[in-house]
Amino acid sequence: MPVTRTKQSDSLRAAQMYYLQDLTMDAIARELRTSRSTVSRLLASARESGLVQIQIRSPRGSAPELERVIRSSFKVDVHVVPVLDTLNEAEVLERVCVQAAKLIGPLVESNAIIGVAWGSTLSTVSRHLTRKITHGSTIVQLNGAGNTQTTGITYASEIMRRFGNAYEAKVEQFPVPAFFDHAETKTLMWAERSVRRILDLQARMTMAIFGVGSIDADIPSHVYSGGYLDESDLDSLAASAVVGDVATVFFRADGSEDGIVVNQRSSGPDLEMLRTVRRRVCVVSGASKINGLRGALAAGLATDLILDEATARTLVDPDAVNGPDVMSAPRRGYSA
Repeated sequence: MPVTRTKQSDSLRAAQMYYLQDLTMDAIARELRTSRSTVSRLLASARESGLVQIQIRSPRGSAPELERVIRSSFKVDVHVVPVLDTLNEAEVLERVCVQAAKLIGPLVESNAIIGVAWGSTLSTVSRHLTRKITHGSTIVQLNGAGNTQTTGITYASEIMRRFGNAYEAKVEQFPVPAFFDHAETKTLMWAERSVRRILDLQARMTMAIFGVGSIDADIPSHVYSGGYLDESDLDSLAASAVVGDVATVFFRADGSEDGIVVNQRSSGPDLEMLRTVRRRVCVVSGASKINGLRGALAAGLATDLILDEATARTLVDPDAVNGPDVMSAPRRGYSA
C-alpha cells in the first residue's frame, strides 16, 4: 500500500535535506519532483510550524556576557534579546515576545500541565506562538480575570486559546475575579468543587509561563487600565512597599510577601506553590520593570528568564538606572 505524502511530511523532508544534508533548493526540488518555489514554501512552513527551530549564537555583542553574569548571579537559565536602544517600549515588547514565543515551544512537552498568566506581555507572546504537536497536555489559567467592570473572560480566554491551539492542548479557564472584595469570599469559593478542580490542576503544573508586573512600568497594564485596583488597593500596596507582582500576587524588593493584605483577596497562585513547579518561564520587557523583576528573582519565582538587552544591563549593573523609591513612586500602573 503506497504511503500518502502530506504537506507536513514534505516540509519535514525538505527541511532535513536543506538544514541537515546541505542540499540546495534546486537539488531538493529535483528529488521531490517539484518546483524550487514549492521547496521555498515547504521550508517556510517548516519554520512556521515549529518543525525547524533556528538558534543564533553570536560571539560578538554584550548579550552572551550578560547571560553569563545573570545565570551566575541569579541561578536562572537566561536568554537576552538584543534590541537597539533607539526602539520604543512597544517595539521592544514586540521583539522580546516574538523571540520568547520561539524559545518556549521547544520546552513544551506532551502530558504537560502548563499554567499561563494573563497580561500585556503574555498576550503579545501568545500571538507569536509556533505550532507544536503535543499529546495529553493542558493549559490552565493561573489567575482569575474578572473585575467590577467586566468578567475578563474574553481577554483571558483569548490568550489561553492561542496557547491551546499552538500546542494542541486542552484549555482550562479560571472563571473567578482577579481580586475578591473580601478574603472570606475567596476562602468559601476555594472550597467549591468546581474551583478546587482548577486549583488541583495548578498544584500539578509541570510548567508555568508569566510576565512580571511593576509599579513603574511604562506600558499601561491590563490590571491598571481594566479597573482591577482601586485607590485603597494602591494605597495598601504602597504602604506594604510592593514593587511588583506575578499573576496578580504581589511581593516586595526582597521577594517577601508576608503581610501584603491585597494578596489575601487575589486569585493568583500561592507563590510557595509556584516555586515547586519544575519549569517557570518569566518574560520581561522594558527596563522600567527592573524593580519588579529584581523582586521576582529575589523570590525565586523563575527558572527561565527571557528579557531585552537594556533590562539585562540594568539587572547586572544596579547603577545603570536608579530605581525610584517604592514608597514615593508615582502610580503609573502595573504591567505584566
